[in-house]
Amino acid sequence: MAQAETIVRKSTVYFPIGGRTATDLDHELERKGPHTVSTGTRHPGATRIRFGGTMDYVRHRGRCAIGNIKVTVSIKVIVPRWKNRGSANPQLGLIWDTLSADINRHESRHAEIAVQHARDLDQKLKALPSATSCEELQEAVSVLTDQVTQEHDADQLRFDRIEAVNFNDRIMRLLKYRYTKTKAHHD
Repeated sequence: MAQAETIVRKSTVYFPIGGRTATDLDHELERKGPHTVSTGTRHPGATRIRFGGTMDYVRHRGRCAIGNIKVTVSIKVIVPRWKNRGSANPQLGLIWDTLSADINRHESRHAEIAVQHARDLDQKLKALPSATSCEELQEAVSVLTDQVTQEHDADQLRFDRIEAVNFNDRIMRLLKYRYTKTKAHHD
């Protein structure tokens, strides 16, 4: 039986933004946000994902089987850090905290989707039956890896589409909630 192991390496990188108004923050995010290849534009945050790993093949009774599997996923989350947060007025601070939390939540979900697919690949590779030759098994591994990668990419795009459609409603709901919570705390 093949031994499977999923290794996740995750890091967070911050890019600094300045500004004293909501318009300034918007311009800074547009100017300094990470550039994404998929859209060709800058975004307020991004998650870079790289899958990899190692696997060995074992010959047994004239057949080729998968030995040990190690699927890796390296995740780099890139999010903004506002340099002027400490000196911001309460209203702008509330807006920033709400937006920043939503950006972080969004990028964390991209990371979770990647980890889920890495584990899925791990389990599916482990379940591959032996083959008459290692070349045949390598082809099956290649097809399976391509399939899981395509499913991963489709899930990431689907998540982004859903998030984009709901963005304004979500931010307004979060702002109202945080404002009410802040107001209740000060009353």
